Amino acid sequence: MKKQLNAALLTSLLVAAPFANANLSLNVGAINVNPTSSASPIDQNNALGLSADANTQLGLTFDYAYSDNIVFELVAATPFSHTVNGEGGLKGADIAKIKHLPPTLLAQYHFLAKDAAFRPFVGLGLNYTVFFDEEPSAALKATLGTNDVKLDLDSSFGLALQAGFNYTLDEKWGIHGMVAKIDIDTDATVYANGAKALTSSVKVDPVVAMLGIKYNF
Repeated sequence: MKKQLNAALLTSLLVAAPFANANLSLNVGAINVNPTSSASPIDQNNALGLSADANTQLGLTFDYAYSDNIVFELVAATPFSHTVNGEGGLKGADIAKIKHLPPTLLAQYHFLAKDAAFRPFVGLGLNYTVFFDEEPSAALKATLGTNDVKLDLDSSFGLALQAGFNYTLDEKWGIHGMVAKIDIDTDATVYANGAKALTSSVKVDPVVAMLGIKYNF
């Protein structure tokens, strides 16, 4: 619960940053997080590893036009859910179900003139990801020989690179699309019967893609 509250507070503060009444737009659409996971071995024999599947949620991004070419964007979404899969000796087994919130703040440079219908952009920013509701699977409990199993994933700070476009339909409406690569690294720790059983440093490093509708206030 504490992690969720911290993530919600951070998102609220970013949204409430000096976004004036003018120059503000909202993008709403489908956003997909596709982890390109790699993990350090979670035992000394290099027999076990972790990976995660992709997930699509409702994406909400807020744009503040600081100037004709400079825009600040906050990327938010409903919580993503992933199945953590085993590698090596656990390959084919579901290890856990996890959720995360990855708010990302980016500074963008928009090309072409302000009144151009199609405007591509590139962005660079900072991501904060908080993991919560980690639920170990029955397979992991069976592997460890106990039902008293807990999985904990540390929060992550990392860089984000982005490219995308906006296409104007009229004064208020448009189309927004973007692809981003986000640096998300976390330490995963598995506890069995209250004692640390396994650890792994996981590079999630997802590709994030969004396509949606843009509304200008």
